[in-house]
Amino acid sequence: MPELPDVAVYTESLAARLAGARLNRVRVLNPFLLRTAVPPIDSAQAKRVLGIERLGKRVVIGLEGELFLVIHLMIAGRLRWWLAPDAKAGKAALAAFEFDSGTLLLTEAGSKRRASLHLVAGRAGLEAMDPGGIDVLSCDVAAFAQRLESENHTLKRALTNPRLFSGIGNAYSDEILHRARLSPVALTRSLDADATRRLFDATRTVLAEWTERLRGEAAAHGGWPDKVTAFHPGMAVHGRYGQPCPVCGAPVQRIVHADNETNYCARCQTGGKLLADRALSRLLKASWPRHIDDLE
Repeated sequence: MPELPDVAVYTESLAARLAGARLNRVRVLNPFLLRTAVPPIDSAQAKRVLGIERLGKRVVIGLEGELFLVIHLMIAGRLRWWLAPDAKAGKAALAAFEFDSGTLLLTEAGSKRRASLHLVAGRAGLEAMDPGGIDVLSCDVAAFAQRLESENHTLKRALTNPRLFSGIGNAYSDEILHRARLSPVALTRSLDADATRRLFDATRTVLAEWTERLRGEAAAHGGWPDKVTAFHPGMAVHGRYGQPCPVCGAPVQRIVHADNETNYCARCQTGGKLLADRALSRLLKASWPRHIDDLE
């Protein structure tokens, strides 16, 4: 799922192309994409773009008349830019937004249709879609700590909760926790002041570093993020199960849950303890290794 760094680069790229542009036509190509009926989607046509915003993991296109197109890419949704104003959409396309300078295509890989499009009227309507998570890049450590301790959950769950923190998902939470040297299953209310500060600093640093890195990659591809993915070769642990941790060299471990997995380094984050995987630890039972040294 595109997270804060990805969505930030999308919004910057859109702003460079669409500031003041007129939206000539909206083509909704999949009936499950559009989640609102009022105002009608046709009312967005012939309106000029006044601004591009990020709302958590959503891309917001602000139009004349206080109308806002809100795009949530979910897991497999992506935005493509075509110079042809009437670009032909392929099978993966869910919507086409036609401007004089080109066409913005919303696509989604796979057969599941999770991406969404809302058209809302008024700033209040837009704010109602905000889950309420704070922007870590603009808050201070006190506000961060207050949100962290407001509910007693695992750090992984807290960081990815959009009601607590804005724009952080499965991929960057793994990177943040590795940078902070904290276990993904540690409870939020168990952290001391030093650990909370480490987590705050790691969150800001990881998100800022990856935004800058993705911004550079987009610039190298004509100013558009063509390679939006949750898995990057430069990541420390996310998507790197079994590969060496770049800090200590121990093999990266994982916890599989539902459609996601948590990646971590046992030596750097859990004092060497291997966290129980719901599938493998139940299968192996007594044979499940308890410490990273048991694997070596």
